Parts: sequence; C-alpha cells; structure tokens
Amino acid sequence: MKSILINTKSKKELDFVSELLTKLKISSRTLNFEDIEDIGMGELMKEADRTKTISRDVIMKKLTK
Repeated sequence: MKSILINTKSKKELDFVSELLTKLKISSRTLNFEDIEDIGMGELMKEADRTKTISRDVIMKKLTK
C-alpha cells in the first residue's frame, strides 16, 4: 500500500478534503504536528551513519553539557 500526504491551507480546506475522501470510501487520517515530527525523526534515523560507535562516557558528557 502507498500513501499520499496532502497539506491543506486552512481548516475549511482540510474538512473539504476529508469529507471528499470519506464519500469516496478512501481511508484517511489527520496528522498533528507531533505526528509529522515523528515521521521526520524516523526518516533521519534511517539515514543515520550506524558504522561508527561512541562510548557511553562520551554520550554522557554530551548530555550533561
């Protein structure tokens, strides 16, 4: 299955598109800002370089700064 992401300009436009998809019996879901951030973070994690390793001490030092 493939998906399509539609960015609407207003609440009225979002309601129109949602209603249209419902009438066409196409399932849809409205994403909030956090959902979109989660998708973006997932994509960044997929692209991350996993060949290098870092010690726990280095990570803890960065977190305490």
